[in-house]
Amino acid sequence: MADEKMESGEVRASLVISESKPPPARPTNIFERLFQPCLGELVGTTFFVFIGCVSVIENVESTGRFQPALVHGLAVAVMVACMAEISGSHFNPPFTIGIYLCGGMEMSMVAPYIASQLVGGVLGAAMAKMNRLESPPLPTAHGAAFALLQPDDEVAGAVFGEVAMTCLVTMVVLLGAVNAKTRSPLVPFMVGCTVVINILAGGDVSGTCLNPARAFGPAVVSNYWVRHWVYWMGPITGGLIAAALVR
Repeated sequence: MADEKMESGEVRASLVISESKPPPARPTNIFERLFQPCLGELVGTTFFVFIGCVSVIENVESTGRFQPALVHGLAVAVMVACMAEISGSHFNPPFTIGIYLCGGMEMSMVAPYIASQLVGGVLGAAMAKMNRLESPPLPTAHGAAFALLQPDDEVAGAVFGEVAMTCLVTMVVLLGAVNAKTRSPLVPFMVGCTVVINILAGGDVSGTCLNPARAFGPAVVSNYWVRHWVYWMGPITGGLIAAALVR
C-alpha cells in the first residue's frame, strides 16, 4: 500500500513538473523563414512608394516640401511599426545591406529582400500612376524628383546629399533596431522623424530619395533613367558608411 502511495505521488509530481515546462518551440518552415518576410518587404515597400509618389504628385506649391516630408515620414513610421515582427521593416536596400553588415540578418536573405523591395517599388509607382489616369498630366506625374537634377553641376551636390542623409537615417535604423546597447522601442518614430528632417533639409538638393527602391519604381513606370545612378550610388554609399560607423 505504501509503495502504491509513493508511486501515485511520483506520478503527480511528474505531472506537475511536466505542466510547468514550456512546450517545445515549433521549428519554423520555409514559408516563415523566407516567403513571409519577403512578402512583408514587398507589401510594405509597395505602399510606402505608393503613398510617397502620390504625395509628390498631389503636392501644391503653397505647401512646399512640408507635405511630402510629413507623408513620407508618417508612412515609414506606420509601416515599420506594423511589419517589424514579420520582416524587420527594411523597405530600403541600404538598410538591408547595413543590417546584414551589423549582424542583424543572414546573408542568404539579403538578395531576396532587395529583390522584394525593388518589385514593391515598381508596384507602388504603378499604383500611383493608376491614380492619375483620368487627370491631366502633371510635371510631377512620375512621383519623383527627377526634374531637380538637370544641370550637370548639381550632380555632385546631389550625390553628397544622398550619401550624407542616407547615412544619417541608416544610423538611426542600426542604432535603434540592431545595436544591443542602443536598441529602442521608439525606432519607428525615430526613423519617421529622421525622414521628415532629411526631406525638409535636403529636398531641393537631390529630392531626398535615400532609397533606390523609391527611385527605381518611378523610373521604370515613367521610363526615365537620366542620372538614375545618383539614387543608387548615393544611398548605398551612405548605408555602407553608417554600417562602418556603427561597427
